Amino acid sequence: MTRVKRGNVARKSRNKILELNRGYRGSHSTLFRTANQRTLKALTSSYDGRRKKKRDFRQLWIKRINGAVRTLGSVTYSKFMHKMKKNQVNLNRKMLSQLVILDPAGFEPLMKYE
Repeated sequence: MTRVKRGNVARKSRNKILELNRGYRGSHSTLFRTANQRTLKALTSSYDGRRKKKRDFRQLWIKRINGAVRTLGSVTYSKFMHKMKKNQVNLNRKMLSQLVILDPAGFEPLMKYE
């Protein structure tokens, strides 16, 4: 059996991990074992974060709409959205939130559905 020297291959794979960890504090950016652990943790956190971002933005849109609806009329968010669906106004929460911020006067006619 011939001898297999893995020096270059092993070093390349280690350097790839260490390259991902530039900017981490302490041994997390210099020692391979701790850097590898931090990389795995960071990648799982970023995966979770991409899913959490969608939830967070939806909550933000709902809060904006709720605030605008309560100031313009004495209706809650849930009753407002029920009336919108009932009257077949097909604007999603993101668009309604943008209307509240950028064009409050354009949002007021939607309150007539309450």
